[in-house]
Amino acid sequence: MPEDLPAAVQPLRSLWQRYGAYRSRFVGAVVASTVNKVADVVPELLIGAAVDVVVRGDQSLVGEVLGVESRFAQLGWLAVINAVVWIIESLSEYVASVLWRGLAQGVEHDMRVEAYDHVQHLDLGWHESRPAGSTLATLNDDVNQLERFLDVGAPAILQTTLNVLLVGAVFAAASGQLLLFAFLPIPVIVVGSLVFQRRLEPLYDRVRVAVADLSSTLSSNISGIATIKAFTAEDRERDRVAAVSQAYREANTAAIRSSAAFVPLVRVAILTGFTCTLLLGGWATLRGDLAIGLYSVLVFMTQRLLWPLTEVAEVLDLYQRGRASAARILGLLEVPVTVPAGSTALERPVRGRVELRGVRAGYADGPDVLHAIDMVVPAGETHAIVGSTGSGKSSLLRLVLRFDDPRAGTVHFDGQDVRDLDWDSLRGSLGYVAQDVFMFAGSVADNIAYGRPGATREEILAAAEGAAALDFIEAMPDGLDSWVGERGVTLSGGQRQRLALARALLRDPAVLVLDEATSAVDNETEAAIQRSLRKATARRTAIVVAHRLSTVRHAHRIWVLDAGRVVEAGTHDQLLEHDGAYAALWRVQTGELTEQPQAG
Repeated sequence: MPEDLPAAVQPLRSLWQRYGAYRSRFVGAVVASTVNKVADVVPELLIGAAVDVVVRGDQSLVGEVLGVESRFAQLGWLAVINAVVWIIESLSEYVASVLWRGLAQGVEHDMRVEAYDHVQHLDLGWHESRPAGSTLATLNDDVNQLERFLDVGAPAILQTTLNVLLVGAVFAAASGQLLLFAFLPIPVIVVGSLVFQRRLEPLYDRVRVAVADLSSTLSSNISGIATIKAFTAEDRERDRVAAVSQAYREANTAAIRSSAAFVPLVRVAILTGFTCTLLLGGWATLRGDLAIGLYSVLVFMTQRLLWPLTEVAEVLDLYQRGRASAARILGLLEVPVTVPAGSTALERPVRGRVELRGVRAGYADGPDVLHAIDMVVPAGETHAIVGSTGSGKSSLLRLVLRFDDPRAGTVHFDGQDVRDLDWDSLRGSLGYVAQDVFMFAGSVADNIAYGRPGATREEILAAAEGAAALDFIEAMPDGLDSWVGERGVTLSGGQRQRLALARALLRDPAVLVLDEATSAVDNETEAAIQRSLRKATARRTAIVVAHRLSTVRHAHRIWVLDAGRVVEAGTHDQLLEHDGAYAALWRVQTGELTEQPQAG
């Protein structure tokens, strides 16, 4: 037995250990399949018995066992027994099919949900470093491949094994010599199977990489269809998809070619075994060493034994795909959650005080993006974070939201280290509006109420009014019930931002976190939103990242970042009086000194 066999079955063994709730169903399916295979073999024995009745008459085995002399009666009994066997075979096949398919569907469902839930809890850095198409391929294609193996491949392996054992028992009882020659092809097929399995493994790894690339490309292109159209890149993108699809096609073709090459080997082996039974058994019957009925049974049994082995290549293909898919899914489940939830709950009511102490942060193995950040946002105050592009503004917000953890230093929420807080306490107390707003396919009301599903119609309308979104919502054909396309494609950028702001306000958070929340709206709408925000933030903490300084001039404190460091902090008037980086940015934006270079 090859040394790498345990590694080959390890993923499936892990499934057995992981999904113990399905073991009883698995055992039931194995029992039903065993009964079915036994009933499937019996008709060949009955055929031999019928031949024995015709040839030997009242001296036949059936006559001696049943005590019936009439050949007609003996055949009648065989017909009754055959009918019972067929009924048992049909019922057991039905039960086995239901149990195997139920097992496959159950494991598929549980594994997909478990894997998806695990992916949701992995940190944003992991998602950002991995193509979305690769994750989608694992959650969809790999889970489907595993389901197909459990539904088709596993029963086929069991049936083939049972077939060999049962037929082998019949041959062993009849003739040791015929047992040897009939079973001679089986080791060849088994060894060939293991060789092909080893050869197929890297080929199917290539298939999975290719399908992940294809899924990623298609997903990315469909999401960016507007850009493709705007730059008349349809032909270019079609060619790019065709190239990726061709790579997938070639990877599959290579795997199929190797898998298909196994079938001729199996057929030659079957021919050898069947010829041995036909000739050696026939000669033994002619010599009188083997009964005619038993010879008939062995000829049929040889067919029964060897012909199913022609499907070994297909079963091997299903096994290899299922094993590789299981390994990838289990590998995904083993990716550690690097930003785990804490277990401490905040005291109620939540005040909303945020502090960063000596914070140093960066992405993956890259250099630090934030350096020695010390910042205090008292409860109930509005603080703004400004700076040039790449200064670290959004990186700082990710720490507050705990999308990432700092490399050094701590982030505190109401005096508690955010790493100690459970998600309900931390993120349940935050309302977040991102610069790149995401809308779900559904109604306007569904999208506003996403963070608070039990909100009433009146509360949703109040939040929409607070975000200056009520006017355009009422102008839509169905108002709050108007359909929002996937990713909000039916809405303008400004409309999406206002709905996202309404979503955050509806949650009534202790801290409102806004990342360029008005970047996509016109000046009039921005003014309306600012009036609403001043009212909404009168009794809550607000942390605002802004590029347009006019939107944060009334903040209690403005923090100016440059290259990941706080270079200035104060009110709008104080910073203008200081005449530093903030004052330079202000002059550029207001046109007071257009030649003044931008800070950073």
